[in-house]
Amino acid sequence: MIKGIFFDLGGTLFSYKNVTRTTFPILVEAIARAGATRENNQIKLAYKEASIEIAKYYSTKKYYLHKNFFDEVFESFLERLAINIGPDLLSWYTDHHRQEMIKCLEIKKDCLSTLQTLKEKDIYLSIVSNIDEDMLNPLIDKGNLKPLIDDAISSERAESCKPDRVIFELALKRAGINARDSLFVGDSPEHDIAGAAPLGFTTVLILDGGLEPPLQTGKETLTADHTIASLEELNSIV
Repeated sequence: MIKGIFFDLGGTLFSYKNVTRTTFPILVEAIARAGATRENNQIKLAYKEASIEIAKYYSTKKYYLHKNFFDEVFESFLERLAINIGPDLLSWYTDHHRQEMIKCLEIKKDCLSTLQTLKEKDIYLSIVSNIDEDMLNPLIDKGNLKPLIDDAISSERAESCKPDRVIFELALKRAGINARDSLFVGDSPEHDIAGAAPLGFTTVLILDGGLEPPLQTGKETLTADHTIASLEELNSIV
């Protein structure tokens, strides 16, 4: 019997579908603020390469602030374009990027109705997210999720980033539930499935409309117990 369901946030309860179209204008504006210009194809390639490089480096860490991750991607991006970065530009980017990401993430259309149905079944519902507090809390408020969840833990609060086991263990401890009685639902094979499965969770991989999950490095991972295309499919699993 399933007593608890633990959810990733981005790509799971919220869709990433607007992220790419939101990120590109930020990069263009940053280059302009630096007094430079670059071709669109140069910008896209430099950002892709920087993202891959930094994701691989950070995948070796058990804990990090995502603010630092995004800042290092930005710094590597500008370095590839031979553009100097100053503290003012980095500060602008840090704040602007966070604000625009919060704005662009959209709650999935079946999220609230699914959570309500699960709550009515007396299932404990929690969010376990690789995100900093200053993004997690605004997104919970934006999505009107507070009345429907029992708990939410950021990697910043846990001082542990999925797939590190500490963040999962903390979520279970706060819930007072065993992993074997729980589902873990996430869009990332490397972070969610690979992290939750060894602890005994029944794992559910959710597909985000065909979008590639962020920060994947190609590491070998585990096959989820279930794969779903929408949150409402959880009702047939529990």
